[in-house]
Amino acid sequence: MGGLAALGAVTGFKPTNSIFADHHSGLPKLKITSVDAYPVKLWERSSQGKLPEFTSNYDPKRWRYTGPFAQLASAIVVAIKTNQGITGFGLGAGGKVACEIIQGHLRLLLIGTNPLNIELLWDQMYTSGNFYGRRGVFVMALSGVDNALWDIFGKYAEQPVYRLLGGTTKERIPVYHTGVPEAVQRGLDLNIQHFKVVIWDGLAEGEAGKQRTVRALQEVRKQVGPDRTMMIECVAGWDDVEFTLDMAKRLEELNLYWIEEPLSPDNILGYERLVKEIDSTRIANGEHEYTRFGYAELIRHKAVDVLQPDVSWCGGVTSLRKINAMAAANGLEFTPHRGGSLFGLPLCLSSNLCNWAESFGTTDDGTDLMNAMSAKFENGYYLPLDKPGFGTELTEKLVKEHILT
Repeated sequence: MGGLAALGAVTGFKPTNSIFADHHSGLPKLKITSVDAYPVKLWERSSQGKLPEFTSNYDPKRWRYTGPFAQLASAIVVAIKTNQGITGFGLGAGGKVACEIIQGHLRLLLIGTNPLNIELLWDQMYTSGNFYGRRGVFVMALSGVDNALWDIFGKYAEQPVYRLLGGTTKERIPVYHTGVPEAVQRGLDLNIQHFKVVIWDGLAEGEAGKQRTVRALQEVRKQVGPDRTMMIECVAGWDDVEFTLDMAKRLEELNLYWIEEPLSPDNILGYERLVKEIDSTRIANGEHEYTRFGYAELIRHKAVDVLQPDVSWCGGVTSLRKINAMAAANGLEFTPHRGGSLFGLPLCLSSNLCNWAESFGTTDDGTDLMNAMSAKFENGYYLPLDKPGFGTELTEKLVKEHILT
C-alpha cells in the first residue's frame, strides 16, 4: 500500500487538491499539445526596445544601450497548452530571438511530453543548447518555458507555486522600490521603506560624473531620511575596480545597504576584490548571471554578498530554487531581481534568506499585461495569493493584445 493510501487507511485522510486528486483519474495522461512565445510590451512608454538617439560616436549612452534582446525591455510570455485544458504562462526574456529559439528548438522537445516532469525537461532543454546557449538569450528563453511548466504544475495541483516550493516563511514581504532619483517620491507616497536608486553616471563620465552621483545620492538620503534603507544600482557602469573603491569610500556617510552590479558581469576577479576590500556596504551581484553553474563561480570566488538571480533570465523557477539552496549553503543573502513579479515572488516568500521583494509594476507606468503579472501590494508590502499556479491574470487574449512589434 502506497504512503498516501496507507495514511488514508489509518487516519481517513484523503488528498483533494494535488496531483493525486480523484478528478484527474478519468482524464487522459497529461501531455503538452502546443508551445507559443510572444515578445510583449510591459510599459506604456513607446520607446521600449527601440534605438535611442545618440549625440555622437562617443556618446556615453552608446555604452549603456542594451538593445532589444536584454533586460525587461525584451520580455516574452510563453504559453504552453495541455490536452487537459490547462494553460501555463511563463515570463521570460530575449525578445524575438528567444521566441525563435522556443519555436524552432525547445518546442520540439516539449510537444507530447508530460509537463509535470519539470526537472527532466529542464535538463534536456539546457543540455540540448550546450553548444550555443549556456548563457544569455537561450537561457532567457528556457526561463520562460520553465516558468510556464511550473504554472501548469500549480494549476494541475490546484496549489500556488510557493506552496509547491515548501510554503511561505512570512505572511507578507516588504517591497523595495527601484528607480531613478526622481522616482523616489512615488515610493514614499506608497509607504515603501526601502529604496534602490539607479544611477547612470559611470566610468565614461569621469570625475564630473562621480561628483554628480554623490550629490544626487546625498539628496536622496535627505529625502528618504536616515531610517529607511537605501541601496544603489550601477548598471555595470562603473566597470573599474579602482573607480568603484573610490566611489564606495565617497558614499560611506550615506549608509548604503548595498552597491549593485558596479562592474561587468564577467569581471569575477574584480568583484572578488570588491567583496574583500569594501567594508562599508555589501556587494550585490548576479542579476545577469545564468543557471547554477554561473552562480557557482561567483560563490567559489567569494565575489558576491547578495545573490540576485532573475527568474525570467536565470533558468526559471527550477534554476532559482537551486541558487537559493546554494546561497543557504554559503551564508549569502538571496534577493531575486524583480521579486515583486508573480513569477519571482514564490521564492521570495518561501526562502528564509530573502528579506524583501523588488518592485514590479507597483510604481511603474505599466501596461495591463505588466499589472496582470504584478503581486498584490498593500501599504509597503507584497502579499501571497492563494490562486493556483503563479496566480497571474494572464490570458492568451491579453498577451496577444500586448505583442511588441
